[in-house]
Amino acid sequence: MSIEYLHTMVRVKDLEKSMAFYEMLGLKERTRKEVEAGRFTLVFMCPPGQDDGHNDVELTYNWDGDDQLPDDSRHFGHLAYRVDDIYALCQKLMDNGVTINRPPRDGHMAFVRSPDNVSVELLQKGDAKEPQEPWASMENTGHW
Repeated sequence: MSIEYLHTMVRVKDLEKSMAFYEMLGLKERTRKEVEAGRFTLVFMCPPGQDDGHNDVELTYNWDGDDQLPDDSRHFGHLAYRVDDIYALCQKLMDNGVTINRPPRDGHMAFVRSPDNVSVELLQKGDAKEPQEPWASMENTGHW
């Protein structure tokens, strides 16, 4: 028996806002499917050059709203991405209004949340970077 990872699906309340968040992380839209009969849109996003359908986040947007979405998606766990420069990405996210819930104090790991409260872990590619400010002394905000 074999198994093959395909994607992770998350429901979103505001498709454009959520797509903008994942684009800041470095993902791009790979494909989109509008399902008029079901009144929903699926947007598959992936890292550049990894568009074989094995590294996707599927954003599911219900056209009539989704009031059943939880206020806190901790039951979901988290998405994780390896990044080239954790400090630069965290700065970009922060400059665009994203709260860094767990700053990369160790130069290796950070957590942020999407507009829909999906927890996203960022991991530095290769060895951890040397600790530096403002990250080294930044406190956690909220939870991840």
